[in-house]
Amino acid sequence: METKLYTPPQNKTCELVFWFCYPAINSFALSSLGYLWLLKEIEMLPDVCVEKVTTDTQTTRFMPAEVDLMAFSFSFDLDFLKILEMLDKYGVPLRASERNENHPLVFAGGPVVSANPEPYRDFFDFVVIGDGEEVNVQVVNLIKENKSLSRAEILKLLAQVEGVYVPSLPAKVKKSTKKLQQCIYSTILSDEAFFKDTFVIEVERGCANCCRFCLACFLNLPIRFVELEELKRVIDLGLTYTPKIALLGAQISAHPKFHELCKYIYDKAQERPGIEMNFSSLRVDAITPDVIKTLVLTGSHHSTLAVEAGSERLRKVINKNITEEQIFSAVRIAKENGLKGFKFYAMIGLPTETQKDIDALISLAKRLKSTFPGFDISFGVSTFVPKAHTPFQWCGHEDVKSLEKKTNYLKKEFHKLGININISSAKWDYWQAVLSRGDGTFTQFLIDAYKLGGKSGAFKQAAKANKIDTDYYASANWDLETQLPWDFIELTAPPKDFLKKQFCSII
Repeated sequence: METKLYTPPQNKTCELVFWFCYPAINSFALSSLGYLWLLKEIEMLPDVCVEKVTTDTQTTRFMPAEVDLMAFSFSFDLDFLKILEMLDKYGVPLRASERNENHPLVFAGGPVVSANPEPYRDFFDFVVIGDGEEVNVQVVNLIKENKSLSRAEILKLLAQVEGVYVPSLPAKVKKSTKKLQQCIYSTILSDEAFFKDTFVIEVERGCANCCRFCLACFLNLPIRFVELEELKRVIDLGLTYTPKIALLGAQISAHPKFHELCKYIYDKAQERPGIEMNFSSLRVDAITPDVIKTLVLTGSHHSTLAVEAGSERLRKVINKNITEEQIFSAVRIAKENGLKGFKFYAMIGLPTETQKDIDALISLAKRLKSTFPGFDISFGVSTFVPKAHTPFQWCGHEDVKSLEKKTNYLKKEFHKLGININISSAKWDYWQAVLSRGDGTFTQFLIDAYKLGGKSGAFKQAAKANKIDTDYYASANWDLETQLPWDFIELTAPPKDFLKKQFCSII
């Protein structure tokens, strides 16, 4: 059952039919804050008929031939497999160049294509780069008002909109950056959602810490905060529908009124027992008794902390400026104030990493367990993947065999300690690295990988058939003067010279 927290205009005339596609099952779409908000924004337009379409959609209100515009939310590199599958399912040619006036215009938005759309450029008629709230509405209205024009003429008009990239009309594109004058929140609640009946609230956007590997930081600068009074209003709105509240943001604890926000939620939970609240992320240096007490009062028994690396030396290299003393202090405060455990997130394969850094992670885990008996400690580890627009965009992904050796070593040592550890697949992270730094030569390679089944072996087979040197894209350390596929995108901040200086500071 789905409950909309808004009322769309009734008795619309469908001057434009818009399929808003999510490349995963419906339960995931119903838990995607950005997707749901954009869906609402379009649905509120009086003469546009929008339909949510997911990979498990059985029937649609509109026939494919009636659709004027198809949009895809593109959040993860491997989403392209489901995007191509959905285009195939509805009879839309995979390549934009093969579509005619009888086909819908197809576009995408989201972090993957905002960072580097080039591997996927031939699949989309255009791409929204950056924040989509205002651009999407502008795009839909422009297309609706110019339906009598040809595809080519409409694309020329779209190319003039800030934040819109038209691959067939190459030009510099300025990323769209929105001021957070209003709070983005869940617009549909559902017991079928992955996060069942949870009201998600965006507290802030971006991160000021700028860890050198982090796309979420550099792509979303400058950091922006929702006003406290607006957050209070939206929390009250959410609580009229559900007791489950989740606060979202890359650096929630950096909000200038973060502790006032925690107190507001704490007071609400005392007045109304049963309120559940979760934070999407917390920094080690943000753990204070009031924060933990708020988490515990609202039903959280465990939380997560990102330490990224075991040694202080490597944390400084990646600009994760937290000390071991702060880590232990955070756990102590958490345990003393009723939290039952932490899951720590870390990475392996980071630039300049040595065996000493791997051993330091094991040592950190061992000392945490011995210092805080009875406190649940677990680790989640991923391998470093270079991302566009970050200081580490020039760094290659470590050799898969080397990473698998580290993975096996960590699993063995953590097993000895009796600490649970989950480590991402180095093989799949390799392909993610290929896609992250890919370019416009990838089209047939990606189509073949999709048609061969989308497994790891399919990527390898497709790359060989299309003579794609995947090691160059994934593993090579690129020269600072290399022309990068995404150089045509102008971010709000920082300039490329700043990224170079950050990179050079670690060499």
